[in-house]
Amino acid sequence: MFDKARLKRISRRSILGAIGVGVPSTVWASAIEPNLLSVTKKDIILPRWPAALDGFRIAQLTDIHYRPDSDEKLLEKIKTALKKEPVDLIVLTGDFVTDEKNILPDLFNSLKSLEANHGIIASPGNHDRWHFSSATIRKEIQSAGFDYLQNAGTMLSIKGENVYVTGLDTIWGGHPATGPAWAGHHRDAPVISLVHEPDPFDDLRVHKRVDLQLSGHTHGGQCRVPLIGYAPVKVKYGRNYIYGQYQKDDSCLWVGRGIGTVGPRVRFACAPELAILTLRSSS
Repeated sequence: MFDKARLKRISRRSILGAIGVGVPSTVWASAIEPNLLSVTKKDIILPRWPAALDGFRIAQLTDIHYRPDSDEKLLEKIKTALKKEPVDLIVLTGDFVTDEKNILPDLFNSLKSLEANHGIIASPGNHDRWHFSSATIRKEIQSAGFDYLQNAGTMLSIKGENVYVTGLDTIWGGHPATGPAWAGHHRDAPVISLVHEPDPFDDLRVHKRVDLQLSGHTHGGQCRVPLIGYAPVKVKYGRNYIYGQYQKDDSCLWVGRGIGTVGPRVRFACAPELAILTLRSSS
């Protein structure tokens, strides 16, 4: 038989212990971790990447979901980090804000000081296309001196090599069209494709040349189980690939954790991320 008094004491200690763990975790997730910037440095080997461009560095910013009352210090950390870590190309893979229509100019005015050797290129996310016209997004991005690719591509000429960068419209709320996006591609040029949602990777790489797809959308799960890394919540078009590097044949996918948040401003075991990816040739 159980000692009821002892059982009550054990139950009381368990409840108090859960509260003791839960309260600090809640404070961390809401007040601390969303303001921490993690700089991820990753070497990515691409089978078809030119040897002459071995070491080409890309910085990815995704899912900023800018909140002017909360995120200024985080943006300053990003700019400081990029001054310390010069890169060849900066890409912004969508969801610049959530739905606040008046703050898009403020965000890009803050970001216009960013610099990269071969420019800064942005493509849209679902929140951008849900709440803004393509013309408005293009105007604000170009006013910062960045290129905007929505179902379009651009050829970069670097050290005698051509690199084709495509930007697709968002799958969720936009009208992605691979034909116009790849229209200027030369057959042998490696392709870096900016696609906000990661899950189209499987289909896209079969029908088009994709050496590296850069995506966000998932926020890496935003809140993950520590150590295990499991993300309990998944989002539409971001269920198959949650975070990190995935390789299939000659194509690679990178999914960034993103900067901002949707819903309550919380992150747990999934800090905001500036990803700096160094592309390596296999030859």
